[in-house]
Amino acid sequence: MKKNYKLVFLILLTFFVISFLTNILGPIIPDIIDSFHLNLTLVSLLPFSFFLAYGVMSIPSGMCIERFKEKPVLNTAFFISFLGAFIFALFPTYLISMLSLFMIGTGMTMLQVALNPLMRVAGGEEHFAFNMVLVQLVFGSASYISPRVYSYLVTNLSEGSENSSILITFLSKAVPPDMPWVSIYWLFTVVSLVMLVIMAWTKLPEVQLKEDERVGAWETNMILLKNRTVILFFIGILAYVGTEQGIANWISKFLAVYHEFDPHLTGSKAVSWFWGLFTAGTVLGLILLKIFDSRTVLIMFSIGAVSCLTAALIGPSQVSLIAFPLVGFFASSMWSIIFSLGLNSLEQHHGAFSGILCTGIAGGAVIPLIIGALGDLFGLRFGLMFLYLTLGYIFCMGFWAKPIVTNETLFTKRKRNSTIHTKT
Repeated sequence: MKKNYKLVFLILLTFFVISFLTNILGPIIPDIIDSFHLNLTLVSLLPFSFFLAYGVMSIPSGMCIERFKEKPVLNTAFFISFLGAFIFALFPTYLISMLSLFMIGTGMTMLQVALNPLMRVAGGEEHFAFNMVLVQLVFGSASYISPRVYSYLVTNLSEGSENSSILITFLSKAVPPDMPWVSIYWLFTVVSLVMLVIMAWTKLPEVQLKEDERVGAWETNMILLKNRTVILFFIGILAYVGTEQGIANWISKFLAVYHEFDPHLTGSKAVSWFWGLFTAGTVLGLILLKIFDSRTVLIMFSIGAVSCLTAALIGPSQVSLIAFPLVGFFASSMWSIIFSLGLNSLEQHHGAFSGILCTGIAGGAVIPLIIGALGDLFGLRFGLMFLYLTLGYIFCMGFWAKPIVTNETLFTKRKRNSTIHTKT
């Protein structure tokens, strides 16, 4: 099929929106705590509601795509996201926020499951790997921008300047005066609605799912869940996403509690830099994977993440402000390495295994909740120390993973070419 650059751009735009909506929770958590008078455990139930959708909906979303095809699923996903954001923008209460986040999470899950095979067809199989790297970069860029947009909205709404823009003037009438952070949900509402209209008018190509893109029947999934290798890599994904979201969700609150930084300015910028350095780390990871075995890179990045987490938790304010974002730098390549090691450790049923691994995104629900509960009992610093367990597990994966196929490096390629040359 001829490459469809307009559709590739639309897919990248959609991934931008997914990231923009997904990773805003970290900056707004201090405001949610103040507005709803929550402890750390109760506020943790909000990201729990969002990421629970990934655990519940990943495999069913894949089955819906196989039955109804991509376009109905994509349209439904944006409609659910729109509805979730809209009801919270109208009724900003704690219980509604949990329902809203589950609905938005459901929409984001459906989008991610549908877009990967669509990108393969729209951009061409020979460019699939390159385009997926672009997706990672777009994803990181959106996560870098969204906290800054939040900071702009809240700061300007709080100041109440008479020379405000039309957007700020409208939002000042739409959100409660003591809850300016709700403005970000009005923005989510508009963005989801616009994307729904664009997707409804876009003609999508027919996608023939490859074997490794099919989620498989329930029977296949049940067989895989009895496989020790599958369970170990599922825990790896659970640990990674829990680490990523555990840091991103609690940076702003930690800096406010222990170092008295303003969550609207310094805190949100720290979260922004976490995702910015995450993007930069992705580029470095690509380079290192051409030099070292992926398990070696995983070990190196795990050590770097643990070192930066330690500096962030026990260091002085300026060290903590730098070290937290650096954890994002070292976490950047862990997802792709763990995922590829897992798929390369089985000879068949890759599509079903991929669906099970994606269900592990529910780690973003479980781990921040554990951190919050421990934080209520012993303090947030102690709660974040739970991430030593998740990072320790990822570190150990670099030693026990035994993939059938390892990643090709410059050295293995040279050795292979030398062997071929010798035989000829």
